[in-house]
Amino acid sequence: MKHPLTLLLILIGILPIYGQQLNNLKNNHMKTPTIYYNNVQVNDLNIFYREAGPKDAPVILLLHGYPTSSFMFRNLIPILATKYHVIAPDLPGFGFTDSPDHTKFKYTFDNLANSMQGFIDNLKLKRFAIYIFDYGAPTGLRLALANPEKITGIISQNGNAYEEGLSTAWSSIQKYWNDPSQANRDTLKDFVSLKMTKFQYLTGVADTSLIEPETYTLDQHFLDQPGHLDIQLDLMLDYRTNVALYPKFQAYFRDKKPKLLAVWGNKDPFFLPAGAEGYKKDNPNAKVKFYDTGHFALETHAQEIGEDILEFMKELPK
Repeated sequence: MKHPLTLLLILIGILPIYGQQLNNLKNNHMKTPTIYYNNVQVNDLNIFYREAGPKDAPVILLLHGYPTSSFMFRNLIPILATKYHVIAPDLPGFGFTDSPDHTKFKYTFDNLANSMQGFIDNLKLKRFAIYIFDYGAPTGLRLALANPEKITGIISQNGNAYEEGLSTAWSSIQKYWNDPSQANRDTLKDFVSLKMTKFQYLTGVADTSLIEPETYTLDQHFLDQPGHLDIQLDLMLDYRTNVALYPKFQAYFRDKKPKLLAVWGNKDPFFLPAGAEGYKKDNPNAKVKFYDTGHFALETHAQEIGEDILEFMKELPK
């Protein structure tokens, strides 16, 4: 049995260490960013958005893709918001933003960009980095063309701007572009099914148990709402305008040379790694990193991508 004095000395040595560990746990808990769920009126539409981080910090605007919403950023926002003011809206027709009937609102990528232009104007965003994914890429790149002075940098996560980045999975959609008949439109209805939604989340993922079922379940909930089938089919048809704009996007990369980080799931069934490599052809300031995953890379690699973005953000102008 140890002498009482020895036990006292041991406790004196241990208690400060234990106290420091408690303080570290407390501080880490206190540093967890609070996420706010807001709404703003833009061009007669209610735009829902998530917001976190210091209001006086540099801004990162996160733009989601099909068939999801700002929910896809739920794991990334807390990482980025430790140092940055993060804003993630739902596009019209998606998530908790208004989804007017397609006969009353024209679902084109020009219109999505116009809505996001109204959004950044309403929030008075003067300068921001932009994270673009899937449908968020042609929407965000339209914003970049219209507001080059506002863009501090671009993070493209499977956000394509090169024809060589389009896989053969686009063949039936491209057929619809070339012949927008009712028959070709009807062929694409399966793209809005649960089977296809799950396909987008699971394909290319080594361990599918990492994919939260809430992801494709929530997405499909919105896709199954009345009128949403036509909304999505209209956008699939209009996607041809994005491909037509690729040369303008590429000219922007060559002319403005924005700092750009492409973070890419290399097993994406829709957007091939060649789409990521394309950025380096036109922009000497482009960096490319691949992750062993599919289309929704944040579902499996949020921590790693978040850390890479934090490093990238250090290089950007304020």
